[in-house]
Amino acid sequence: MKSSRDRTWSVGEVAERFDLPTNVLRHWESVGLLTPPRDSAGRRRYSRDDIARVAAIQRNKDAGMTLDQIAVLLDSGAPERHAVLQAHLDDLEHRMEQMRISREMTEHAYNCKAHDISGCPAFQRHLADLMAAFD
Repeated sequence: MKSSRDRTWSVGEVAERFDLPTNVLRHWESVGLLTPPRDSAGRRRYSRDDIARVAAIQRNKDAGMTLDQIAVLLDSGAPERHAVLQAHLDDLEHRMEQMRISREMTEHAYNCKAHDISGCPAFQRHLADLMAAFD
């Protein structure tokens, strides 16, 4: 009897559980991110390790990484690995700061009593860095 560790899934099952079209998984395979083995009929069979790789790709795509960056992330022997990862960390930090500012701006707009939010001086403080180029 096979253990649950030995179970495999079809491309359709994996796509459905990740809410992805099957062609996305096939594309990831064509660019070298996935290499699921095939059964005797030539059908892809995803192992638990393949599923973990799909999850890593999906999570990092959601975080803004490109497929090229993800390929480097998943290749522990890539010489540029640390440089690519540092660049992504820097990008994440920048985007998180932009999201923080946007959240503060949105919260202010939500609670602001001004009829025209764009004229509110407190609201405009959230835009000061972008408006500085016009001073």
